Amino acid sequence: MSRVDRRQMLQASAALTAAFWVTGKSWGIVRNNVHLIDNPFTLGVASGDPSADGFVLWTRLAPQPVTGGGMPQENVEVTWELLSDDDKINVLQSGKFVATPEMAHSVHIELNGLDSNRWYRYRFHAAGYTSPVGRTRTFPAADVMPEKMRMAFASCQHYETGLYTAYQHMSKTDLDMVIHLGDYIYEGGIRKEGVRKHNGPEIITLEDYRNRHALYKTDPHLQATHAAFPWLVTWDDHEFDNNYADEISEEKGVDPQKFMQRRADAYKAYYENMPLRKMQLPTGADMRLYRSICFGKLANLAVLDTRQYRTDQPNNDKQSDQVGDALRADAEMLGKEQEQWLQGELKSSHATWNVLAQQVMMARVDRRPGEERGFSMDQWPGYEVPRRRLMSFLKDQKIANPVVLTGDIHCNWVNDLKVDFDNEKDSVVATEFVGTSISSGGDGVDKQETTDTMYSENPFVKFYNAQRGYVDCTVTPKGWTSEYKIVPFVTKPDAPLITRASFVVEAGRPGANKITG
Repeated sequence: MSRVDRRQMLQASAALTAAFWVTGKSWGIVRNNVHLIDNPFTLGVASGDPSADGFVLWTRLAPQPVTGGGMPQENVEVTWELLSDDDKINVLQSGKFVATPEMAHSVHIELNGLDSNRWYRYRFHAAGYTSPVGRTRTFPAADVMPEKMRMAFASCQHYETGLYTAYQHMSKTDLDMVIHLGDYIYEGGIRKEGVRKHNGPEIITLEDYRNRHALYKTDPHLQATHAAFPWLVTWDDHEFDNNYADEISEEKGVDPQKFMQRRADAYKAYYENMPLRKMQLPTGADMRLYRSICFGKLANLAVLDTRQYRTDQPNNDKQSDQVGDALRADAEMLGKEQEQWLQGELKSSHATWNVLAQQVMMARVDRRPGEERGFSMDQWPGYEVPRRRLMSFLKDQKIANPVVLTGDIHCNWVNDLKVDFDNEKDSVVATEFVGTSISSGGDGVDKQETTDTMYSENPFVKFYNAQRGYVDCTVTPKGWTSEYKIVPFVTKPDAPLITRASFVVEAGRPGANKITG
């Protein structure tokens, strides 16, 4: 089957479910008195995609979360309540939502018309049970310059290889938002070693993906962080399949039709389990995840998708020098449509800071000592022409204060970004802050030999660190400060939170400087 034929088939198979959910119409009986033996709010609550007048509220009914959900194959009525942000139970708004088996009894409430720059609380009721209370907020209005924005970004939370101690600390901080840059779940089977176990072999079917999302969501520290702040999410590869590129598997001989059906199932489960808007509802194997959000006049955040539209990784996806397909003129990382959208967003932005929230390293980091060079072909160095095109656009269009936020690599980095990395005198265009993993890779250890290589081979690298944690960012009209928060271990509980390093970017002066003292 051709690419178009496969997508048409999958889109048609998804059309009825999508139409049912979007219209909110009931095809059959809606149960408002359903009897459940166990609490259906085992996965907690979440909010996301905040705007100046609203946000998305999320939950999913799943009394038996990791074994299919445990819900009857019926439509169930859920009541939602928006509360004031105080100790009193002051209900500001309420309404009903029909949770359907077709959407795994997930609940997505889009609210608008609310006061800007305000905190709220929320909760849900269903089948005689009440959910935990979550807290969320609207952002400042588009014509307002806030004094500051504080957010954290994170990625890569392999359930088996480490505990979510970083979230335990993050949930207790004073943030406006959390940005998750991908690898929210991992698709692999059960490992022989690890601090906890996956719930079965490698996930393939829709039910598999639903159960894996549910397993991760049962973690109390992840739930607490979801309940504490609104989240802005995007995926990388493990939400579907490792190192996939659009319709292409990293494995040889995979049936294209089965691969795309698996992708459709993975995307659907991702939507069901994330606080996303209706405009992100997938159609078959396609799901538009790139979008933008403004925090007043202070920051414009463009959320990117570097998986769904890219051409295949060059040089068999192996670490190599930039030769052959790594220099293809027709290579795509974002795809033409997303790239044009991004350029439009950046050109029309009046924000002080223009943020690209994306998945894979943008800096061209050489990982081999000496004359031999080795770059990751899964990251932007494997797509040198679109990388240079993006950097040239930022430079030529004089985009104000571009900052790139990156996940994926399980290490901390601070990088100065340039058009031409071979020219040490080429001007710095933007700053890239790369966050390590929450837990993937287990206890991170800094090897001096590796650290020395990263600095000696890459003069634009300002910081490298291989421990676990997240990045805490404070943004003002005058500067951007990133604090690299690490936990010394994740293979046992109660690790302390340590600020390993802090960097600042001054508005109008690209490039990061380390804060000493």
